[in-house]
Amino acid sequence: MPMSPQSSEKPTALIATADGQLFYGRGFGATGETVAELVFNTAMTGYQEIMTDPSYAGQVVTFTFPHIGNVGVTPEDDETADPVAAGLVVKWDPTEPSNWRAVENLVGWLERRGRIGVGGIDTRRLTRAIRQQGAPHVAVAHNPDGVFDIEALVKKARDWKGLVGLDLAKDVTCAQSYTWDEQRWASPEGYTRRTGPGFKVVAIDYGAKRNILRCLASAGCDVTVLPATATAEEVLALNPEGVFLSNGPGDPAATGTYAVPMIQGVLKTDLPLFGICLGHQMLALALGAKTIKMNHGHHGANHPVKDLTTGKVEITSMNHGFAVDAQTLPKGVTETHVSLFDGSNCGIALENRPVFSVQYHPEASPGPQDSLYLFERFAAAMAARRAA
Repeated sequence: MPMSPQSSEKPTALIATADGQLFYGRGFGATGETVAELVFNTAMTGYQEIMTDPSYAGQVVTFTFPHIGNVGVTPEDDETADPVAAGLVVKWDPTEPSNWRAVENLVGWLERRGRIGVGGIDTRRLTRAIRQQGAPHVAVAHNPDGVFDIEALVKKARDWKGLVGLDLAKDVTCAQSYTWDEQRWASPEGYTRRTGPGFKVVAIDYGAKRNILRCLASAGCDVTVLPATATAEEVLALNPEGVFLSNGPGDPAATGTYAVPMIQGVLKTDLPLFGICLGHQMLALALGAKTIKMNHGHHGANHPVKDLTTGKVEITSMNHGFAVDAQTLPKGVTETHVSLFDGSNCGIALENRPVFSVQYHPEASPGPQDSLYLFERFAAAMAARRAA
C-alpha cells in the first residue's frame, strides 16, 4: 500500500494523478515539482540507461523491479549527457552502491541532475492501475517538509496536455552535426575507437542513444549525426552510403511534419535505410502508414517479438508509447515483426529495397542482445550497394 498521511513516518513526496488519486512516499534526489506522463518499466537492470534515454522525455518512470540504485551510477553508462526522464518511482529507497564501476550513488546523482525520486510506493498497485486505466498524467512533488497543495497538484496534472500532438524530438536532438567513432564496450579495453575506412552513414538524431551510435560504429560505420530537423538536401549533400533514423520521444505524427519530407526525399534514392523506435514510426509515416497512441505502451527489457520472416522469437528491449498501425501499411510495405504480448507492430520492410525498421531497441542498452544482428544487416546492405 502507498504511504498515507497517517503513517508514523511523515511522507515527503506525493504523486497526484489527473483523476485525483494520491500516492504518498519518501522523496529523494531533487526537490520541487514536475508534471509528466507516468509509465512503468519492467527491466531488472539498466536504470541509469533508462533515466538518460531521450525517449523518456515527458515521462516519469515507475520501476517494477524493487532494487533500483544498488550498483550506483557511472558516466560510462549515460545514454545522453543528462537524465531526460522527468523522475522515477520505486518501491524501496536506493541503497549505497555495491559495484566496482560506481562513481556516485543514485540519490546524489538525481539531486545533482535535478530529477525527483519517490520511494516507499506500492509499485505493484501503481503498475496495475497504469495497465488497467492507461498511462496517467501526474504531478510529482518532493518537499522535505511534507507540505503539499493537493488541489493545486491535481489541477496541474489535469491541465497537462500530454504527449499526443507533442513534438519532443526538437527538445532532445543535437544542436549541430557531429561525427561518432566510439564502439561498443568490451572487456578489458572498455570503449574503443573505430579506425580505418567505413561505410558513410548519416544518423538522424531524434533523441539518439549513445549505444545505438556505438553499435553502428562497431558494425563498420563512419557515422555523422545530424539534428532532427535536417532536410533531405542536407543529408544527401554528405554523400552517405546509408541513412539511420534514431529513437526519440513524443508523438511521431508531430515530429513527422518535418521528418517525413526528409525521409521521403531519401527514399527517392537507392540508399539503405534503417530505423529504430521513433525512427521506425517516422519511416512508416513516410511510407503512408499511421501511428496510434497505446494504452500504457511497452517499457522493459523482456518483450518477446516474433520475426515473421524467419519464425524466430527474440527477447527485446522496448520503450514506446505510440505504435505503427499495421492495418494502415500500404502495398509494398511488409510487416516483419510483431509483439507476442499484444500483437502490435514491431517491424516493417520495404519490398525489394534495403529499407527496414524495428520498434524495439536492438542496441541492448539495457536489455538482451538477441537483435544486434540488425546492425550487421544494415552494414551488409551498404556493402551490397558498393559491390553492385
